[in-house]
Amino acid sequence: MSDRLSYPLFFEPQLRHYIWGGRNLEILYGRQLPPGRTAESWEISGHRDAPTVVANGPLTGESLITLVARMGKDLVGWRAEGSCGAGSFPLLVKLLDAQQDLSVQVHPDDDYALTHEPGERGKVETWYVLSAGADARLVYGLRPGIDRSALAGALERGSVADVLAYLPVKPGDCVHVPAGTLHAIMAGTVVVEVQQTSDATYRLFDWGRLGHDGRPREVHIDKALATIRWDSPAPGTVVPRPLDTDNGVRQWELVRCPQYNLDKIELSPGAAFDGHCSGETFEIWGCVEGEATVSAGGEWELAAVRFALLPAIVGRYRISSGSGATLLRAYCG
Repeated sequence: MSDRLSYPLFFEPQLRHYIWGGRNLEILYGRQLPPGRTAESWEISGHRDAPTVVANGPLTGESLITLVARMGKDLVGWRAEGSCGAGSFPLLVKLLDAQQDLSVQVHPDDDYALTHEPGERGKVETWYVLSAGADARLVYGLRPGIDRSALAGALERGSVADVLAYLPVKPGDCVHVPAGTLHAIMAGTVVVEVQQTSDATYRLFDWGRLGHDGRPREVHIDKALATIRWDSPAPGTVVPRPLDTDNGVRQWELVRCPQYNLDKIELSPGAAFDGHCSGETFEIWGCVEGEATVSAGGEWELAAVRFALLPAIVGRYRISSGSGATLLRAYCG
C-alpha cells in the first residue's frame, strides 16, 4: 500500500456565491466566510470548475483531480473505477444554504449529458437536511396529471408554481433526486448534497427573480422539457432501512443506486465503527451531528459538519466518538 494513501484526506472547501445563498454556514457551523452570500460549499470535489485541495498530511496542496489522475484505482477503488467511470472522481459532496428559493430545475441522465454537455456526466443527487424552518418544503416533481403540454401551458401563463409538487421537510430527512426529476430546494433549508460529479443543470423557472445584473437569469426550457422524466416518483422522503445494531452502533441504508450508496450511522457515546477499505471503493464519511475521530494512519478529528475521504487502499479504519455522533457514509457499490 502506498504510504501516501494510508490516511483520511480532508479538503479545503470551494465556496460558491450565488444570489440565493446566505450566512448559515457561518452562523450554524462556525465556517469562515467572505463578505456577502455564500450559497454552496463544495466539500469534496473533483469537478474541473472547483476542485478541492487536500488540507492535511503528506498530500497537502494536491487537488483531487490530480490525485485521481496519478493514483487511479488506489484512490477510488476498482469497483468505483468500473461502475462510476474511470479518470475522474465519481462523487461530489456539497453543503447548500438556501436563504431564497432555488430555481426550479432538472438534471440530465448520463446518456443525455454525454450527447449535449461535453465533459459532463448526468446528475443523480441526494439531500440530507441539516436545518429547516418550521414550514420548510422542497419542490419535488409535478402535481398528478401534469404532462408536458400542461407544463408548457403553465410556462406561457407564468403559473409554474401552481403545477409543482411540494414536499415538507425537517432536519434529519433524506430526499433522493434521480436524474430527470424537476426539483428545487426552498428558502430556510440547509442540506448536505451527495451527487454525481457534474454541474449539468437546466433551469426551467426562477420565480421572476433578477440576477446581480438586474436582468432575469438564464433559463433552459427546451433542454429541461427534453430531460424531465414524466414518470418520476411521487414526492416523499427516504424511508431508512435498518441495518446492523451492535455495541452502540446503529446503521441505516438511505440510498442504493447505480451511482452510489449512502448510509447513516449513529454512534452512542464511547462507541466505534470498524471498517476496511480493501481496494474495492473509497469511502466518504461526514459528521452531521456531534464529533468523531477517524483512526487510520493516525487519529484525525471529524467535527460537524465536516467530511473525510478514505482512499480505497487505506486498509482498516475506525470511526469513534466519546460523546456520540451522527454520520453519513457514501461509497460506490
